[in-house]
Amino acid sequence: MKKFAVRLIKNQYQPLDVPNTVTLKHGDFVLVRTEKGEEATQAFLVNPCVARAWENKAPASLPLIRVMSKRDLEEYEIIKKENERAFKKCKEFAKAHNLNMSLISANFTFDRRKITFYYTAPARVDFRELLKDLTREFTRVRIDLRHIGVRDETAMLKGAGLCGKEFCCCSFLKNFDSINIKLAKDQGMPITPSKISGTCGRLLCCLNYEYQNYLDAAKDMPPVGCGVMTANGIGRVCALHFLNDKVAVKMEDGKIKDFAKEEIEMIDDDVNNIDISTTVSYTEEDETNIDISQLEDK
Repeated sequence: MKKFAVRLIKNQYQPLDVPNTVTLKHGDFVLVRTEKGEEATQAFLVNPCVARAWENKAPASLPLIRVMSKRDLEEYEIIKKENERAFKKCKEFAKAHNLNMSLISANFTFDRRKITFYYTAPARVDFRELLKDLTREFTRVRIDLRHIGVRDETAMLKGAGLCGKEFCCCSFLKNFDSINIKLAKDQGMPITPSKISGTCGRLLCCLNYEYQNYLDAAKDMPPVGCGVMTANGIGRVCALHFLNDKVAVKMEDGKIKDFAKEEIEMIDDDVNNIDISTTVSYTEEDETNIDISQLEDK
């Protein structure tokens, strides 16, 4: 049996509860009932592998109200324009009250009973005057001002990451795991904000994906700084290349050579005084004096 899903806020998939009497095709626009009310969205046919996984533990499904008719689609286009107008008005009001906030989007429900304004802000915002203006502007509508994080903002706005693919947060990633700078250091990445942070300004979510593989690979590697014996003489480990199982060794003459981990043997540290302070496995670069800790999740 075919299973369908929809993508709502943050572009995350949610299963769709489709009655047996309804004929639904991939890409059809539908009305679904959510906690906000009636919402218009597009239905997608679920991949068979995902459908099987959902048989054991599926997210909460949303009830289908109906497949959108031609008249519904015309109304949906009108609502999109109303969303744009509401976004501009709210932005004007926020600017007039000098509120330190960044408005992300404004969304009416299809039944126009509720409008939600999504925003980011570095600190708590006093919305009393803004709410008065919005209430006067949008009568007989329930108004919801929803604060979201910068990672949620990126998920809503969509885009492509450094890898060239769609952001994980607006495709398959449902929950944001805690990420710290240690993940990047342990994987030998350059500690430069532009290389280890995403569009949201936080550390890349994908730093978590292969971290365990790096930990497993490191178990068979000599630690950075230890003395080793190689076919070319004595040296010290100055970097670990996990992806190709190579070890970078700084020799007594100052040259750095790569060896397979099977080609070296650890020896006592006091046999030589080779300095590796300038050849660590990662480098920290000054980039407009950005505090690296700001990239981590609070």
